[in-house]
Amino acid sequence: MFLPKFYTILKTSRDELTSQAVLRDITAGLVVACIALPLSVALAIASGLTPEKGLITAVVAGFLISLLGGSRVQVAGPTGAFVVIVYGIVQQYGTDGLIISTLMAGFILALMGALKFGNFLKFIPYPVVTGFTSGIAVVLFSTQINDFLGLGLSDIPGEFLAKWHVYIRHLDLANPQTLAVGLLALGIIIFWPKKFKWVPGYLAALIITALAVKIFNLNVATIQSTFGNMPTAISMPKMPQLSPHIMAGLIKPALVIAFLAGIESLLSAVVADGMIGKKHRSNMELVATGIGNIASALFGGLPATGAIARTAANVDNGARTPIAGMAHSAFLLLFMLCFMPYISLIPMTSLAAILFVVSYKMSSWRSFADLFKAPVSDILVLLTTFGLTVLKDLVAAIEFGLVLAAVLFMKRMSEVYQVSNADDDILEEVHDKDDIEFKKIAAHVTVYEINGPFFFGAANIFVNTLENMKDCRVLILRMRSVPAMDATGYHALYKIYKLCVAHDTQMILSHVQPQPVKLLNKFGFTDMLGREHFCKNIDASLKKAKEIVGKLK
Repeated sequence: MFLPKFYTILKTSRDELTSQAVLRDITAGLVVACIALPLSVALAIASGLTPEKGLITAVVAGFLISLLGGSRVQVAGPTGAFVVIVYGIVQQYGTDGLIISTLMAGFILALMGALKFGNFLKFIPYPVVTGFTSGIAVVLFSTQINDFLGLGLSDIPGEFLAKWHVYIRHLDLANPQTLAVGLLALGIIIFWPKKFKWVPGYLAALIITALAVKIFNLNVATIQSTFGNMPTAISMPKMPQLSPHIMAGLIKPALVIAFLAGIESLLSAVVADGMIGKKHRSNMELVATGIGNIASALFGGLPATGAIARTAANVDNGARTPIAGMAHSAFLLLFMLCFMPYISLIPMTSLAAILFVVSYKMSSWRSFADLFKAPVSDILVLLTTFGLTVLKDLVAAIEFGLVLAAVLFMKRMSEVYQVSNADDDILEEVHDKDDIEFKKIAAHVTVYEINGPFFFGAANIFVNTLENMKDCRVLILRMRSVPAMDATGYHALYKIYKLCVAHDTQMILSHVQPQPVKLLNKFGFTDMLGREHFCKNIDASLKKAKEIVGKLK
């Protein structure tokens, strides 16, 4: 469970590491590096940071997550999901705040993996995941309008509606040359792969538009004109000054980063499993993602997670071991060391075009539309999470979305839960004439059957149903359909037991499942009620009830 996939391959599957297989993985890593280069640069800029920060993230975190991760072909780096939260942290706390929150998120992720939370993250409601990813896509798209149109605005509000209000008011500032280059980049990204698959569309768009701007001396902003000369090396790791006050303010953003990183990494790993027919180790993947984020933060990078698009491209190009992911990071480091002066010539509008496409793919609009076929409660969770992500912030969206989903789930479960009088049902179970006398319910005996998990959402239904029993000397609770019970369910059962004691009524529990039995033992209820009042099935319960009524006479 806690062994990296690469270690397992080295120890038990050395036959997979032939020279031909390793060369294939390295080639796949080169292709993915060509895709990751423009994405990493664009995502760093969209997050309010300098371009090299995205490359540092893909180099450092990408290498470590591939080396230590629980997936064979996962490729990690900065992704669009983090842009909104990272931008907010940078604006409020600066780059030191981002480093601290990414460090904290890394430790949280590693702890989650160590505590085996990998499987629990998979149970996040689908409407919540779809709602916030679609919302992030809309917000990410809106952040790129300024660069795509060449408006030249420097003081843009962070709020969604206010941002668009500023855009609309300043549309007259749009630069026709910038817009033309942006549209050219967008067209290349969309149509290039249909004819030329040997060069990724993102990379082709950057090369062609950069050459066009340089050759024709167009009045279009580039990375160099916006940020100046970029560093051509990775600086040594350093720790920011830690302040309890700042750390307290960054707990929520750190939890959101950890949540997003965990969800996206595991989703990407599941997609990869389906493509290669293997199974990843979710807890090891979380630990590796945590270590990768800690290292990325120390080197001044962004939060990192497994990226579905890069992972899919990795598999499509023949990758089958973590060597491909590590090679992708090595190639990106080489590009950074040798080609940064040329990377600086990339037009800002071309990067905006790339993020438009990323936003479109990230929006999952088909999944979003399909969810309108779901129950009203799921639609409500979807729209609430989406709306809060766009209009408020990601923290509020995830918090409220999860709480709303939990409340609606409890409501649905309480509607499914039933406590019903089972006297007639028991007689209907008789299939043999000789059984009728045995199945006959004695006078002053009442049988109720409980259906569904006996948890806090159902406790009130149980109490309200049984509170007003009359002329009952023996109460049989048939619990064959109760797979689980929580503390509130137990206290509801205890309340009915106390009512039975007060009215001199005996209680019998029939066919109690293992989990409720274990809980009742812990609370001491088994001895309180008497072990002889726990019956194996309804036949034994009716026989026991008949004996009790006979003694009372």
